[in-house]
Amino acid sequence: MIGKNLKLLRKQFVKSQDEVSKALDLNRSTYSGYENAVAQPSIDIITKICDYYNIATDVLLRNDFSTYTEKQWNDIHGAWKQTAKGSGLRILTSQVTDDNEELIEMVPAKAEAGYATGYADPEFIKELPTIRLPFLSKNRKHRTFAISGDSMPPVADGSYVVAEFIEDWTAIPNDTPCIVVTKDYGIVFKILENNLKKNKAFLLSSTNAFYEPYEVSINEVLEIWRFRCYISMDLPSLAFGEGQISDSLLAIQKSLYRIENKS
Repeated sequence: MIGKNLKLLRKQFVKSQDEVSKALDLNRSTYSGYENAVAQPSIDIITKICDYYNIATDVLLRNDFSTYTEKQWNDIHGAWKQTAKGSGLRILTSQVTDDNEELIEMVPAKAEAGYATGYADPEFIKELPTIRLPFLSKNRKHRTFAISGDSMPPVADGSYVVAEFIEDWTAIPNDTPCIVVTKDYGIVFKILENNLKKNKAFLLSSTNAFYEPYEVSINEVLEIWRFRCYISMDLPSLAFGEGQISDSLLAIQKSLYRIENKS
């Protein structure tokens, strides 16, 4: 039944075998074997498939999609919207004072590796250092992240980005600088282009034109935080016109990316 379900699921989402196998990092012949019941996918592959379509594994394994009604298919198609809007299970753990005032946790470089797995763990969050920034709204949740590398000038290596938690990802405007916490890439600071309606993904770009944009699926994203300000021990210095040149190169990169990935 799983092979038949995979074929029906793929057709419902108007995907080719090439597209799905590439997204799952599989050979097309291997994936085709799953659909034709020549081979059975492993649990890890089933998990990847369900993440790709943003459905629960039980839905794939325990149901016969050939009997699905239009309403049931609509529920599957709408599952990604629940994730994007935060109406699914999205846990935000915070530290508070004795007066129940939320503190701003700092995620230093040494804690970044464990953040993707510990972000929802109260014990992990409790161990993070905290700061207070009175000029930020008390009605919003903020967190501070260490930045490494040179991909986002003028924010230099070693700076800290203070960001605001975003629950509804569908409302994020294009070209918004964000901290994006992902399963595979960890914590990244990028300019976000919202392509959820187009292909359920975000295009992430750098202000440093030497770094090419790349896409991340909504299923790979754990948290998104909107840039508010940054803390640095260094005074940024940009030569005259460098900002305009960087903006132009970024626009060219995005255009090339769209052309190369146009289907």
